Amino acid sequence: MISDIFKNLVKLLFAGLLFFTATLNSYAQKTITLNDSISQHIFSYSEIEGFEDKSGKLTIDQVKSPAMVSAFVPNAIYTPKTSTLNGIYWYKIKIRHAYATKNDWILEFFDQTIDDIEIYSPQSNGKYVATYLGSRHPFAQRLFQHKNLTLNINSNLYGENTYYIRLKSHQPANVIVVLRSVTWFVHYALDEYFFFGVFYGMLAVFALYNLMMFFAIRQIQYLYYVMYNLSIGLYEMCADGVAYQYIWPNSPVWNQYAYGIALFFASVFGMLFTRSLLYVRVKAPKLNRLIWWVIALRSIFFILCLTVNNNWFNYRIIEIVPLLLACYTGYYVLSKGYWPARFFVVGYSFLFLGFIIKVLIALDVTWLPFGPVTHYSLSFCFIMEMLFISFAIAEKVRILKKKKDYAQRRIIRQMKQNEELKDSINKKLEEQVSERTKELVEKSKVIEDQNDELKSVNILLKEQAEEISRINILLEKDNITLHTNIEKVTHDRVMSTEVDFEEFSRIYPDRETCFKFLSDLKWGNGYACKKCNNVNYSNGHLPYSRRCSKCGYDESVIAYTILQNTRIPINKALYIIFLMYSTKGRISSHKLSEIVDIRQSTCWVYATRIKKLMEFKKKELRNAGSQGWGKLVLEVIDD
Repeated sequence: MISDIFKNLVKLLFAGLLFFTATLNSYAQKTITLNDSISQHIFSYSEIEGFEDKSGKLTIDQVKSPAMVSAFVPNAIYTPKTSTLNGIYWYKIKIRHAYATKNDWILEFFDQTIDDIEIYSPQSNGKYVATYLGSRHPFAQRLFQHKNLTLNINSNLYGENTYYIRLKSHQPANVIVVLRSVTWFVHYALDEYFFFGVFYGMLAVFALYNLMMFFAIRQIQYLYYVMYNLSIGLYEMCADGVAYQYIWPNSPVWNQYAYGIALFFASVFGMLFTRSLLYVRVKAPKLNRLIWWVIALRSIFFILCLTVNNNWFNYRIIEIVPLLLACYTGYYVLSKGYWPARFFVVGYSFLFLGFIIKVLIALDVTWLPFGPVTHYSLSFCFIMEMLFISFAIAEKVRILKKKKDYAQRRIIRQMKQNEELKDSINKKLEEQVSERTKELVEKSKVIEDQNDELKSVNILLKEQAEEISRINILLEKDNITLHTNIEKVTHDRVMSTEVDFEEFSRIYPDRETCFKFLSDLKWGNGYACKKCNNVNYSNGHLPYSRRCSKCGYDESVIAYTILQNTRIPINKALYIIFLMYSTKGRISSHKLSEIVDIRQSTCWVYATRIKKLMEFKKKELRNAGSQGWGKLVLEVIDD
């Protein structure tokens, strides 16, 4: 009896032990085993545990200590999410490597917008090595040139190993950690980037088509839609991480607010396009004013996000306001009988559906599974929205063409009526013209007789005009000859010793005339640069100066002449040279001062220079005649 009771007690204790062990296992963190039969595994529910480090000061040694085991809480939803902006979160996952596998394995983080990720990987010696990832780090530091963040798993580390993950992000983040084989990662990445190529290619096609329509039709709605397409494309590239990979890989700071800028322009240009496409100003004036108010308030919020706090860009839920306003405007205009609005309503309904799916994912709705379909649902809805908007634009163009054809038919009918009216009027006019023609014929006979008399008079006048023209030609030749003789006499008079300064000034009255004389005198036989002997030139800075086309040296007309560096007015300086030459240097400085009205000392200094030059060039000037003083101008001698 006692033995039976003892046996039953042992069985009861054993059953209790099994129940306790099972209970512990149900609450213990699940371990994921590496197996070639699976290509990927998403860590979900109790497979990933974590807690928020509110102090932000815990180290890996503290976190993996036995005292912190109770701090890690199993995940209650499918995948964890961070809620505290710029908060520190710790997570841990367990991976068992029981036997060698053919595949190499990696850990991949789907949310590439996380600022900082520190992954502490176990080593064979029991220590942990940190790997730093995140959107704050340059893209070139990544293991794979892929939009998502990845970490290689040591294939030679066997047994059950715990990986610790430390996260920090300026915006709410989805902690989606996926264990993947490298083979499946490559296959998935190729398919994913192919999808990106199709998606962004369609956006580019829509934008290019509407840009060509804008240049062809010159309607501003097409330009608004082009800017809307480009803004949506930029936002999707920011959300997918493609913009960071291809547009600003060395500027991580752009990841903090580029998506907010793209969303702002998408909202503004989307509402402007709605106004233009649906004729909101005419068909719904109140909604038109409301749209302008929403654009103004959205712009103010955008400026505050840029200047006050960039984290306000995270409140993307405000985009539901312009989205609902656009949808309601489309329904309202459609109810007023504007038929192209039906495509607009369908397109924006797709967009609204994609927005709702994203909101449900953010709210962790359990019946909505996470996967590629839900992850890229908004991108698909964008494509559908743009497709139906294109139908709406085409429908609008069709209606405009229909109205144009109707207007053309009315114009043709009116033109036919005008033609008939014109024929009747022409018939009446022909009858009136016929009667009037008879009267004119009679009067033309009288005029013809008078014309005969006028012709004879005109012939006589023509002969007299020819005679006057001949006399004028002769007079013009005489005037030219007389003018030439006067110039020669004046020049010869100047070359004589008896000419005074007043008469000299008539030929050389001002500085420009003197410069022209010096230019003809200096470069009459051709130009050659004093620096490089180049013969090609252009006009210089001063009048009649020349700039070398090769070395750029600018040579004035007084450079390398006796007039260089003189402070005497140039026409007076020329007259002094002329007087010194014509008097063979016998005129005194007092006489020169009296003639040109310059101080005697200045005249003496300048006359002395000229005398020295005349003495130096005595042989050349002996038979130079009246042109010799020009040679004095082109020579200079050091004092």
